[in-house]
Amino acid sequence: MNQPTILVVDDEATIREVVRKYLELEGFKVIEADNGNQALALLRTERPDLLILDIMLPGVDGFSIARSLRNPAQYAALAVDGDIPIIMLTARKTEVDRVAGFEVGADDYVVKPFSPRELVGRVKAVLRRASVTATTSEKPVSFANLSIDPRTRSVTIQGEGVSLTAKEFELLWFLVRHPHQVFSRAQLLDQIWGYEFYGDESTVTVHVRRLREKIEPDAGHPTYIQTVWGVGYKFEPT
Repeated sequence: MNQPTILVVDDEATIREVVRKYLELEGFKVIEADNGNQALALLRTERPDLLILDIMLPGVDGFSIARSLRNPAQYAALAVDGDIPIIMLTARKTEVDRVAGFEVGADDYVVKPFSPRELVGRVKAVLRRASVTATTSEKPVSFANLSIDPRTRSVTIQGEGVSLTAKEFELLWFLVRHPHQVFSRAQLLDQIWGYEFYGDESTVTVHVRRLREKIEPDAGHPTYIQTVWGVGYKFEPT
């Protein structure tokens, strides 16, 4: 079995050392960076399986690194391309900070001080969920101008490819597989992020908003992912 590689980016040497030791005990290969520029250089050459990322970094900050991974066309100057799962590990703990982390494409958000064992558990959960549909036998589906292929995890709008994060795709595919059925944010949090995820339900709100911006003809008046006020969300085929 290949040894998954984790890139740990934090300017505190003690944090990097603790995280590295716990991850290595679980069989992971760990590479480290202590600033944003070094992290970008490693991302261009090493292609890690997961990124543990601090926000407040010397040089390029963690938000900018996440944006460069999730929207490479818009941040071409950073020259990073790849749908690598991201866990934010930061001292910034307000709801606004967490929402901002998910807005830029984080898969999970861990606040310092943290439990190293819990962090390892989250790493395993994110990696496991990122590979869930890699070998799926489910067939592609199409709705008007929207096409989804679970085998390649690809989405197109009128034949043009749409770039989704791993979690955005999993959320969309789950809703597509249950058309017309209404799910609360708590149910979606459990189904997509799993019981290992300790975040709040605003995570779901952020991901739904990002999905709408990417796949809806008019995100302000969504056709596919509809809100059922006071309950949750549903997917409506057209």
